[in-house]
Amino acid sequence: MRKIYEPENMMEGELLQSMLASEGIESHITGRHLLGGIGELPVFGLLGLAVEDDQAERARQLITEYNGAFPLSGEEPDSYPDVLLC
Repeated sequence: MRKIYEPENMMEGELLQSMLASEGIESHITGRHLLGGIGELPVFGLLGLAVEDDQAERARQLITEYNGAFPLSGEEPDSYPDVLLC
């Protein structure tokens, strides 16, 4: 397996893991059990998203496209401007 991305937090890691799974790419979040040590461990670089070597390029491409996506204009409700509905 190869580490292809460092999510900012566990929520982002699980979101990207689900997105990759929907595309048929199995992934693993490394470092999830180290989060309890924040304060004694460095804050950055604990989490990683790893995939099989042969799927690394496709997974990186999907994550890059996901991170570059913008919400569709007009999709926000009037009472909550600038908030995405998921």
